[in-house]
Amino acid sequence: MTETPIRFIDRAARTVGTDKVSAVGVAARRMAELRRTAFSEYAGGEAMRDRARDIRLRTLASLDEHLARFADQVASLGGTVHWAADGDEANRIAVEIATAAGVERIVKSKSMVTEEIELNHALEAAGMTVVETDLGEFIVQLSGDRPSHIIAPVLHKTRYQIGELFRDELGVAYTDDPTQLNAIARAHLRSIFLEADMGISGVNFGVAESGSICLVTNEGNGRLTTTAPRVHVAVMGMERIVPTFGDLATMLEVLARSGTGQRLSVYTNIVTGPRRPGDPDGPEELHVIILDNGRSRVLGSRQSEILACIRCGACINVCPVYREAGGHSYGDVYPGPIGAVLTPALRGMADWHDLAHASSLCGACQDVCPVRIEIPRMLLELRAAGEEEGYGDRGMRRLLRAYTAAATRPAMFRRLLKTGGLLGRFTRKHDGWIRSVPGRGKAWTAHRDLPPPARESFHEWWRRNRGT
Repeated sequence: MTETPIRFIDRAARTVGTDKVSAVGVAARRMAELRRTAFSEYAGGEAMRDRARDIRLRTLASLDEHLARFADQVASLGGTVHWAADGDEANRIAVEIATAAGVERIVKSKSMVTEEIELNHALEAAGMTVVETDLGEFIVQLSGDRPSHIIAPVLHKTRYQIGELFRDELGVAYTDDPTQLNAIARAHLRSIFLEADMGISGVNFGVAESGSICLVTNEGNGRLTTTAPRVHVAVMGMERIVPTFGDLATMLEVLARSGTGQRLSVYTNIVTGPRRPGDPDGPEELHVIILDNGRSRVLGSRQSEILACIRCGACINVCPVYREAGGHSYGDVYPGPIGAVLTPALRGMADWHDLAHASSLCGACQDVCPVRIEIPRMLLELRAAGEEEGYGDRGMRRLLRAYTAAATRPAMFRRLLKTGGLLGRFTRKHDGWIRSVPGRGKAWTAHRDLPPPARESFHEWWRRNRGT
């Protein structure tokens, strides 16, 4: 379930400095380095990023047309398209499809959009068994945890913790060898794939010209989920569409390099309709649920560009705040810079306005984004919107008003500078650093020392050295 919204700073206080977040930081740095190497070896990488951005923004500008074409093509292939205004409607549709098909066991491929709407809980409440088959998501489900990264759900867990989990939950001998842990999960899941009545997947990209669905994974579970069960339900955020296969090729060029540092993900599957006569495998029924869930509202806002995101996770890996605080600090499905914009944009500012402040505004997220999304700009706009809607920090607002009053009154500002200079002289009698500050300053000095104010202002220095 979605965590009860509390302040980001309070969630982060529970995780900063823990072993869990240390593991996240190490892994995120490694993934960021893989991304850097992949693009350094790719001569056309920057030009391809420009092209990918152009495709995504042009598609969003005519999203209704592309979605209509995609839906028509899916229907012409024998599939069924369902439109869901929000998460509740999408869950209801999925439950109705499963009930009508007599489904008892469901296998799922990794999908952030189904995490967003908490589909598993709705299906389980209807009496169905749901098994996550992506290794990371399987570990999350087995441990009753939540994903901490959009492409590496258990970035916060060590192999030792996973070995203990498998021993306790699956009744196997303890091992922390990754290859053996993989083999244990594969053996456990194989029969479940063959017994499942329904497979549920997300959609990395829907191709409007053909009605095809592209699924990108590094495990074979995605292919088994969409071919072995007799019913396949694909849940797609309405923005995850590209007009043509040529556009899809461009997106795949930048997606794998940005996310995992690969030229191409190991399993890049394209599903075009349900099983046809003569096909050796594939589902008897294909249902595509196209989800809005606030996206239409975002599309008409200053944050519309965030819908161009292709969920590679590159911005998360380079974010210094994410590396120190971990994914769970963001309180919802999407962590890091993408979550700091997307969550308040989709869910509203009331409970999520503080996420826009969970950033140093260093710009690293935009630097690595494969479609060059202007995340820092949107974070600043969300901060301003939070203030306008009355969600800002009152104490900080008072401090800024006081600063504004002083900074716009030269005489008052000079007096305050002189007072600061006296404080600077006092601190220099010791070792030159301020070790502790009362009130709100404690949060700063709890982890670092504060340099003292200069003993003389710049104006005083200028007069003393230049004589004017």
